[in-house]
Amino acid sequence: MFVRRLRGEDQEEELVIDYVTKDVNNMTVKMPYQCFINGNFEDAEDGKTYSTVNPTDGSVICKVSYASVADVDRAVSAAKEAFDNGPWGKMNPRDRGRLLYRLADLMEEHQEELATIETIDSGAVYTLALKTHVGMSIQTFRYFAGWCDKIQARPNRNLTFTKKEPLGVCAIVIPWNYPLMMLAWKSAACLAAGNTLVLKPAQVKHTNTKTIISGLVGQRMSDHPDIRKLGFTGSTPIGKQIMKSCAVSNLKKVSLELGGKSPLIIFSDCDMDKAVRMGMSSVYFNKGENCIAAGRLFVEESIHDEYIRRVVEEIKKMKTGDPLDRSTDHGPQNHKAHLDKLVEYCELGVKEGATLVYGGRQVDRQGFFMEPTVFTDVEDHMFIAKEESFGPVMVVSKFKDGDVDGVLSRANNTEFGLASGVFTRDINKAMYVSERLEAGTVFVNTYNKTDVAAPFGGFKQSGFGKDLGKSEQNALHHYSVSL
Repeated sequence: MFVRRLRGEDQEEELVIDYVTKDVNNMTVKMPYQCFINGNFEDAEDGKTYSTVNPTDGSVICKVSYASVADVDRAVSAAKEAFDNGPWGKMNPRDRGRLLYRLADLMEEHQEELATIETIDSGAVYTLALKTHVGMSIQTFRYFAGWCDKIQARPNRNLTFTKKEPLGVCAIVIPWNYPLMMLAWKSAACLAAGNTLVLKPAQVKHTNTKTIISGLVGQRMSDHPDIRKLGFTGSTPIGKQIMKSCAVSNLKKVSLELGGKSPLIIFSDCDMDKAVRMGMSSVYFNKGENCIAAGRLFVEESIHDEYIRRVVEEIKKMKTGDPLDRSTDHGPQNHKAHLDKLVEYCELGVKEGATLVYGGRQVDRQGFFMEPTVFTDVEDHMFIAKEESFGPVMVVSKFKDGDVDGVLSRANNTEFGLASGVFTRDINKAMYVSERLEAGTVFVNTYNKTDVAAPFGGFKQSGFGKDLGKSEQNALHHYSVSL
């Protein structure tokens, strides 16, 4: 049992939570295991549970409530009551911002515990979990806390005014690769705008997201007439189904951040040391379970062989092991089914004729570990050239020296458009390429450097709508309505 008191200006609120406790390296980690509905942790209505598994050793962390459609309806009803009759949407925006700042402060006070839970739950290397999974979540809540009293409309020339109002009950469906950070990216803007929300984590991972609603209930959230907005991060096929359901149910607003096959172009005039280091990060960051991971590298022919040689040298220095070990570079994949798909992906790459330079297999140890992998001689028609692995698989194609427009055509020959990158010392070339790459984000001489103040999202089959960002571009625009 765990008790925390949150003091507001006029009241003290006591929250009593049932927890599963797990001792890891002499640190007691507290994890809720029930649905959180109407301010209370509750079992699923039918009492069903399922196991969430530690990817490092395959052990069961805890049994989690498996929510049903009836549980979704109870959660939406509670959120609607809170929006219609509760204080959140009606309070002074500055007070709302103060509470979001307080939430960020509490997360910072407990950041080591949150990072440890994230590591146990998702396999993220602890140092990365602390800096990115948790650290960027804290930054996101602070950023949108500052926007609460700045959500305003502008008068027009006829002296009429447009007022920005919250939408009401919103639904958020988040993926398993960054459970806490994706919660922060979407819920911070939703709450800052004055909405109430119902959250569905991914079924395989959810402990840090407080299991607000788990289980296979996403369809009901898409269909529910009282939900006015749905924000989704996940696969393109599921995103299409969600968009269809939202249109049929009540024309609810929807934003989708979907799949990617992000190209990274490396020219011969690059800073080789940086291109190797950041190129590896573009693929192996968070074990490759990263929506903006570089799905395909295009390396100029004159430096191709040296680049691959240096990448393999650096891979051999990487330490694969327990993600709670501070010296570990590469942790386990999130769950076994995903590991199995990665092995199949690599087997198909070999079958199609690509050259497997390194890796391609499960690590011979307990847990769901995949070797960092490198493929070369990847041709445009191959499956691994078109489809993302969502794992630690570097897919490399060479291009002829000086053929800038040719490599741009190949890089853009994909139905996805989430992110991309270019490495070159020539600023004119960098600007030319970045303007022509068809992606929501283009990194220049770096990679994975997202910021809470910059809008994030893609186009084509990578979805639409933005997370993060400022002014009329940001997520607040998608969680409010002009009246």
